[in-house]
Amino acid sequence: MPKGSPELTEARREEIINACEKLYQTMSFKEITIKEIGNATSFTRTSIYNYFQTKEEIFLALLKREYELWIASLKQTMEQVDTMSKEEFASMIAHSLEERAQLLKIMSMNHYDMETGSRPEHLKDFKIAYGESIRTVMACLHQYFPDMTVEQKQDFIYTFFPFMFGIYPYTFVTEKQRTAMEEAGVNYVFMSIYEITYNCVKKLLGG
Repeated sequence: MPKGSPELTEARREEIINACEKLYQTMSFKEITIKEIGNATSFTRTSIYNYFQTKEEIFLALLKREYELWIASLKQTMEQVDTMSKEEFASMIAHSLEERAQLLKIMSMNHYDMETGSRPEHLKDFKIAYGESIRTVMACLHQYFPDMTVEQKQDFIYTFFPFMFGIYPYTFVTEKQRTAMEEAGVNYVFMSIYEITYNCVKKLLGG
């Protein structure tokens, strides 16, 4: 761990994560390197290794932050809205993920590489946020659908969270992918994040 105040350490970690996030807007996971990330920070590239040893650890920290932002959004809704219908809940979840396209993008790409390429302490920090996201969605179900059984709520969680990994690939396609689908004669209807999530949640709730 680098010397300095906890505030400085956290500020530099955030600067590294922000640099990675900015690069990810125009570059792919494979194209981004520690060198590229270092060039986008205000300190030397070698200093990054005091905070993260691999780019996978940086991406995992970015994914952790995205989960935390999603969790905060859901908790805010729970505080502000006491009751919801199935349709309203499906819409709320769909809107919450619509605002977190980056969360879905990172989830769908190289998730296995990020976890295997990170040290245990970084993986643990990420899993804490991931676990909190599951508990938060479960809390939403408890609040808005108290008549659901424990088994029904667990079925929702174990279906919806794996489903989230596929949202981005099904809603964001390149022109090359779109052309290939057309030439292959695949009659696929492209949907938005909101549409595909709303339909899934509504069906899981029996709506």
